[in-house]
Amino acid sequence: MQSPKIKVLLDTDIGTDIDDAVCLAYLLQQQQCELLGITTVTGQAVERAKLASAICVRADRDIPIYPGAENPLIVEQRQKVAQQAECLARWDHQDQFPHGEAVEFLQQTIRSHPGEVVLLAIAPLTNIGLLFSIDPEIPRLLRGLVMMCGRFNARVAGNYGPTEWNASGDPHATAIVYRASVAMHRSLGLDVTSRVSMDANLFRRTFAASYLFGPILDFAEVWFRDWKGTTFHDPLAAATIFDPSLCRFEKGEVSIDLTPGDTLGKTLWSPDGTSGRHEIGTDVDASRFFHHLVPVCL
Repeated sequence: MQSPKIKVLLDTDIGTDIDDAVCLAYLLQQQQCELLGITTVTGQAVERAKLASAICVRADRDIPIYPGAENPLIVEQRQKVAQQAECLARWDHQDQFPHGEAVEFLQQTIRSHPGEVVLLAIAPLTNIGLLFSIDPEIPRLLRGLVMMCGRFNARVAGNYGPTEWNASGDPHATAIVYRASVAMHRSLGLDVTSRVSMDANLFRRTFAASYLFGPILDFAEVWFRDWKGTTFHDPLAAATIFDPSLCRFEKGEVSIDLTPGDTLGKTLWSPDGTSGRHEIGTDVDASRFFHHLVPVCL
C-alpha cells in the first residue's frame, strides 16, 4: 500500500537564485508530496508569485499562490528585485493574486490540518516570523518546519561571509522562528547545501529533456549571467522531507546573533543530543541526492 502523501506549504523568494524554481519543480513532481500552497517573500513579491505560477501552469497544477511580505520586520530590504521576472512575457502565468493574505493563508491551512503540514521555508523568514507572532500556537500544530537556513560550520566551500542569506535577510524574524517549538525543527545550512552543485552547462544538459523545466531553463539564464552554475540549497532541504537519509543530522540549539554589524543574523549552534529543540544537517551524500532529485524532476 502506498504511503499517504506529505502535506507541504512552500515559502519562497523565487526569482533570484534559480534553485527556488528547481525546488518548486521537484515538489510538483514528487509523488509523495501534496503541495497545499505557495507564499512568496522579499522585494517584488507579486513578480515572484508570477514566476511560481509560470511553473505551476507548465505543470498543469492549480496551486494557491499568495504574495507575502516585501520588507523585513526591522532591517532594510537587501533583495529588492526579482530578476527572473524579465522572462515572464514568454510563459503563461497567473497575473492576479490575493493581496495581504499570505500569513492568514498559512495560518488557516495549518489549522485546517493540525499535525499534518510540513512548512518548507527556503527564503528570508519574514512571513514565517509574522505567522508565529500572530498565532503562537501554529508551531505546535505543524508536523515539521524544514528550512534552508543558517551556517553552522565555519569550514564552508566558497567565499562566504559569517552569515547566511536567508537567516540574515530578516534576522529578527529568524530569531522568532528559532525560538518556536516545533515537533521537527530542521535546518539545512550553507555548510551542507554548498556540497551539491552543478555548473551551468551540466544544468542545461541535465534538465533539457524535461517539459516542466522549459521556463526554469529560461529563468536560469538570468542567474547564469552572474554565476557559473547553481547550488541546490533549496532542493536539498525539500528532498529531506521525503528521504531524510540523504543527510546526517545532529540535535541541539540554534540562537541568532542580533548584534548590529557584520554578524547580524549569524546562526549560533550548540550541540545537545538529548534535549535539543533543533536539528541541523551535518553531512550529505551528494551522489545519492542527485540520484534522488533528477529522476523526480524529469
